[in-house]
Amino acid sequence: MEDLSPSDLKSVLHSKRANIYYLQHCRVLVKGGRVEYVTDEGKSSLYWNIPIANTTCLLLGTGTSITQAAMRELAKAGVLVGFCGGGGTPLFSANEVDIEVAWLTPQSEYRPTEYLQRWVKFWFDDELRLVAARKFQQARLNRLEQHWLNSLPLRDAGFEVAAPELQAQLEKSRLAIENAPTTNDLLTLEARLTKSLYRVAVKTVGYDEDFTRAKRATGTDPANRFLDHGNYLAYGLGATATWVLGIPHGLAVLHGKTRRGGLVFDVADLVKDAVILPQAFVSAMAGHDEQEFRQACIENLTRTESLDFMIDTLKAISVEMGSEMA
Repeated sequence: MEDLSPSDLKSVLHSKRANIYYLQHCRVLVKGGRVEYVTDEGKSSLYWNIPIANTTCLLLGTGTSITQAAMRELAKAGVLVGFCGGGGTPLFSANEVDIEVAWLTPQSEYRPTEYLQRWVKFWFDDELRLVAARKFQQARLNRLEQHWLNSLPLRDAGFEVAAPELQAQLEKSRLAIENAPTTNDLLTLEARLTKSLYRVAVKTVGYDEDFTRAKRATGTDPANRFLDHGNYLAYGLGATATWVLGIPHGLAVLHGKTRRGGLVFDVADLVKDAVILPQAFVSAMAGHDEQEFRQACIENLTRTESLDFMIDTLKAISVEMGSEMA
């Protein structure tokens, strides 16, 4: 069987990769030609392989270091690397810098330009950018409805919402999105719907009725901590999707006014409410720890082919909106 060189690994489509890694208190290095992370247990060191050909992004948390050789191999395989705080939040980095989301992206002179060229055709037009933002929001609602009402794992975990109530909320939001005159109105609608979804989730699993969303929660409320943690996994996939298609993170259609990496937020929103939100409350009720929650999120994101959905949505909007300017 022919051996693959590290430079061949990036040929594995990102949309077909299954792994997102969050590591803490370890070293990432190259050993025997493989990228591995090392943990210390007593006087011994344990080495664990990272299958970079099947990995989309790598989050390096508290107490981590990475060698130049490891970064070289990760870049060859097209793996995005992000430095972050404990529990996966917030993210820090030295490239594609944003106050919350930032990534060390693999550099290549042969990244695709087709979708970037289509994107910039409409992006400088305020009205067309608003139309694109509406399309993102509609795709978000469709994904949410599909997952919340049809996911067998969610139902088995006790997250079974009343379909008529949810569909009524979503239909009302769809109509409001189509009539929203500005991006600020769309952001307001997005926040309002998410707040109502928290209420639905709390009612569905029997969580604390006094739940209030608090970002970067440092208290004892597990649902808030899980929401922060899971959202950053979605940001990792969002960053991967935009990088794969060659669209810079700054060319946002909704969140770009105050955040340079706003397009990552736009893309991550496609799956945050659909996949991360219900799992946060399910895990909080089940008494999961951070690792169990993270693994459940990764399994759900993989099972629902969330990265495929992000990439396909970006492609569709890019082609459709770019054609408007043809």
